[in-house]
Amino acid sequence: MKQARVIGIGSHLPKNILTNKDIEEKCDTTDEWIQKRTGIKSRHIIEPGQGSSDLALPAAQEALEMAGITPEEVDIIVFCTITPDQLAPGSASILQGKLGATNAAAFDVNAACSGFVNGLAVADSLICSGKYNNVLLIGAEVQSNRMLWHNRDTAILFADGAGAMVLTASDSDEDSSQVMTTHLGSDGSSYEILHLPRGGSREIFTMDNFDKDGYKIHMNGTELFKRAVVKFVSVCQEALDATGLTMDDVDLFVPHQANKRIIEAAGQRMGIDPEKVALTIEYTGNTTAASIPIALDHAYKDGRVKKGDIILVAAFGAGLTWASAIIRW
Repeated sequence: MKQARVIGIGSHLPKNILTNKDIEEKCDTTDEWIQKRTGIKSRHIIEPGQGSSDLALPAAQEALEMAGITPEEVDIIVFCTITPDQLAPGSASILQGKLGATNAAAFDVNAACSGFVNGLAVADSLICSGKYNNVLLIGAEVQSNRMLWHNRDTAILFADGAGAMVLTASDSDEDSSQVMTTHLGSDGSSYEILHLPRGGSREIFTMDNFDKDGYKIHMNGTELFKRAVVKFVSVCQEALDATGLTMDDVDLFVPHQANKRIIEAAGQRMGIDPEKVALTIEYTGNTTAASIPIALDHAYKDGRVKKGDIILVAAFGAGLTWASAIIRW
């Protein structure tokens, strides 16, 4: 029985920074209001013409360098995003070509903010099946070019970025570095709490119907907050129960960076030391499927992750979806 081990990680944020003061000029809001509601002070945004694969490329190259493998040694690319470069092909295939991963299969995963942890579950399963040795897992998003500034509830939240992880097959050893467990959930009956309704097959964009609200993200913030906190706690407990660990055993908690208030409320319910929580939302905003690998990579580079550490990751988002995983570093 093979197990998946993390051997590389990387991230990339666009150089352009959009501060809350900049947003004050775009819509009816203030820096104080944004910080109080979300914990965000600034976020990174792309140059015109860039797509998610453009952000993923340097993150992937960084992760592969750390892993010590070449693009040609990658067996499969799992690209988690809700903002692909184009409708077809998937961004995984576009990245494969840019990266030169000539021997890799490639496909996209769309599970919104839970996408990266869903992708991690897929990567873990592919490796444990014995069919693949090296998986390149990507979370990358370009949200800034679809923001509608008159819809301040969502426009202040979302931003651009990418994170990457390389997982490899290793022999089963319960004490070694490994993906210890993954847990996924969904409630499609409540998808309208957070969704982007237009542009798909049910309501395609045409010259006649495309208007200033074409990209409007519909969000019931109050209901989303309540459900997110509850599901963060429950799905994390599932992971702990599956491994026999407790919250005291966790060295670092890496949540999806959706809203600082959600993270703090969930952390309090879970009883985790705030010093053990990875937070990047202050300077990244909500980068959807990219937020967890970005936060984990920044924590690693800051020296907060060392060999043998127990890393708990969790997400909640549109779908509604939720997910958790535990990694022994």
